[in-house]
Amino acid sequence: MAQLWGGRFKGETDDLVYAFNASINFDKRLYRQDIEGSKAHVTMLGRQGVLSAEDTGSILAGLDSILNDIEAGSLEITSEYEDIHSFVEAVLTERIGDAGKRLHTGRSRNDQVALDMKLYIRDEIDQITVLLRELLETVLNMMKEHIDTYMPGFTHLQKAQPVTFAHHMGAYFEMFRRDIGRLTDCRKRLNECPLGSGALAGTTYPLDREYTAELLGFDIATRNSMDSVSDRDYLIEFLSDLSLIMMHLSRLSEEIIIWNSNEYGFVELDDAYSTGSSIMPQKKNPDIAELTRGKCGRVYGDLMTLLTVMKGIPLAYDKDIQEDKEAAFDAIDTVHGCVRLMNGMLATMKIDPGAMERSAVKGFTNATDVADYLVTRGVPFRDAHSYVGQIVLKCIERGCAIEDLSLDELREICPEFREDVYEAISLQACVERRRTKGAPGLDPMQDEIDEAEEYLKTFK
Repeated sequence: MAQLWGGRFKGETDDLVYAFNASINFDKRLYRQDIEGSKAHVTMLGRQGVLSAEDTGSILAGLDSILNDIEAGSLEITSEYEDIHSFVEAVLTERIGDAGKRLHTGRSRNDQVALDMKLYIRDEIDQITVLLRELLETVLNMMKEHIDTYMPGFTHLQKAQPVTFAHHMGAYFEMFRRDIGRLTDCRKRLNECPLGSGALAGTTYPLDREYTAELLGFDIATRNSMDSVSDRDYLIEFLSDLSLIMMHLSRLSEEIIIWNSNEYGFVELDDAYSTGSSIMPQKKNPDIAELTRGKCGRVYGDLMTLLTVMKGIPLAYDKDIQEDKEAAFDAIDTVHGCVRLMNGMLATMKIDPGAMERSAVKGFTNATDVADYLVTRGVPFRDAHSYVGQIVLKCIERGCAIEDLSLDELREICPEFREDVYEAISLQACVERRRTKGAPGLDPMQDEIDEAEEYLKTFK
């Protein structure tokens, strides 16, 4: 068993205890960040005269060789070691001798792992932001293509008023845009370097923590050493952001599942993003959308795991905090997969504008506009509302749309109807009259698309 703390102990650690305590099986994914942090720490120690130039150069070269060999596949990270920090230090010492034992000068595993996690999460924020940007580009392309594809808008999952598919997808554009904004804010808050805080009380070595922070791309060094090693606020915030991303993906998945059903037929999923049934040969199931919807709860669970772990921990570091990694890694992997799959599913999904328009017509989505038409003829809105309710009831009994009724039939209910009512209540007219900012009318919708294009340009 390779560990860094054996000097204090006379007996061997029980194998079960060792395995329970070890983190190498999951924190090995931090190898790049651990080596990056170690290189910055050693560079600073050399600059401060804590390490000789010879030892500094030897350690840096050794760390580079370890990184290169891991990434080339010629060096395996094994469970012989307690954690990734032990692995790197042990291999370094094997390769360069006693100089490797000086690697840990002026730091603790507490500030080391705090640094590794911040570096890792910072990298993941950047990667997930790229994935969300690609998803936004796909959504924007759908908006451009379907600016005049009419469909029913819903409240309470009941058909309400006509909108366009572009307008509907624009709502998801805003959701994913906010997700990027939250990740950006989270990155700003976590970008403080904890290295040099030691176990909890700093160190007697003359470290230049601001220099280390600069080498690693942080804005500043953290201000309190106890907080530095025990803080996981940034990770809880990050998992909260991932939970919101998953919530948005889940809502969109729910709609895709509904739209893909035989009853709606608004969309058809590509075969690549569907599966069949083992017994019913006619089935084409939206399993990817359903799994995305289901995995939302998994990420919520990861967030709750970390919130629960942290709620009763006294200052400073406690071993409970080791539980942060598996929850974070699981949430990250889940979000990566779900965002990528959603992007591919949307990009290949076929839209049926005819089915959407027929659904809007049959759902009386122009009923509010019929009432508004009567208001323009001088009828009080409350009376107009009642008249239109009677018209809808008549249509339900007849099994037809409002515009299928003759003018005489409309005037039997309210004499203020004129021939121009049919033009006024067409889906196109209903949508086009909605011209306030953010509405589905052509002009505001085009403005929304133009603004979305400008937003995406900020990433290039």
